Amino acid sequence: MPRAVIADQFGLPESYQLRTIDPGPPGPGQMRVAIKVAGISYVDVLTAMGKYQFQPPLPFIPGSEYAGVVEALGEGVTKFAVGDRVNGSGMGGIFAEVNNFQAANVNKVAYSMDLETAAIFPVNYLTAWHALVDRARAQKGETLLVLGAAGGTGFAAIQVGKYLGLRVIASASSEEKRAAALAGGADAAVTTGAEDWRDQVKAANGGKPIDIVFDGVGGDATELAFRTLGYDGRHLVIGFPAGIASLKTNLPLLKCASLVGVQVRGAGIERPEVLEQDSKAVQELVRAGVVKPAIAKRYRIEDYAEAMNAAYGGKEAGRIVLLLD
Repeated sequence: MPRAVIADQFGLPESYQLRTIDPGPPGPGQMRVAIKVAGISYVDVLTAMGKYQFQPPLPFIPGSEYAGVVEALGEGVTKFAVGDRVNGSGMGGIFAEVNNFQAANVNKVAYSMDLETAAIFPVNYLTAWHALVDRARAQKGETLLVLGAAGGTGFAAIQVGKYLGLRVIASASSEEKRAAALAGGADAAVTTGAEDWRDQVKAANGGKPIDIVFDGVGGDATELAFRTLGYDGRHLVIGFPAGIASLKTNLPLLKCASLVGVQVRGAGIERPEVLEQDSKAVQELVRAGVVKPAIAKRYRIEDYAEAMNAAYGGKEAGRIVLLLD
């Protein structure tokens, strides 16, 4: 019998169990996928703990992105075949050796792409693209400051930003993370938490203010980063693992700058046609090798708790992946 990481109540990774499951045959419009690789993000663990902005139904199998192989097709599914390599995303049901998914939310994976890359690029790179293209309306030659630059979404923002012609300054807390950001294409790197952080950012941008901040950190970093913006600057709120910031409203007024929320799920509900085009653009970038996610560590499914804690801790430079094959 296939296994899954599952819990009857939300809680810490250690409260989850590895149990056998039987998802049954795929229903109409569904396909059964043998999951080979799953990405693990901070939000995945936050959701598993019941601390995300909405709670999925219980019992719960965590995860939001995967790649695998089609095992069976439900009624009405004609665009796929058994044996196809596919990837997809969703809110739960991913940390499992097999499960059923709606075919409309699944994409074929080219044989030129490895399944690890296929599993972890959609969410991060779609978020970065949507943030910079749709929400920030980034223009070639502008400067982008990325907070949490060695994290999955921050790293994606570096590569998407460079593709769009931006000058990218990466902010990261350790030498290892700064090196990873520079290897990913950042033009300069500054030290998160340093007393002279704002001076470092200013020097990295030749004394000029920043045009766009990509903020996947929150907490005290938000106000500091907002203060680096110039006229018509855009501060993109991606997430807040360091805590929800309190920004004084006189700052946007005095700087004539904007605080802009970014949520791919909301965009998918309100502007599905835009997000569909974004998704196609990102897939082409990955297929062409223009962008590629960085993997920090790989874990077997038996080590799911250690893997989830690693993703939640945010100390690694790159993504955490769970191998289910």
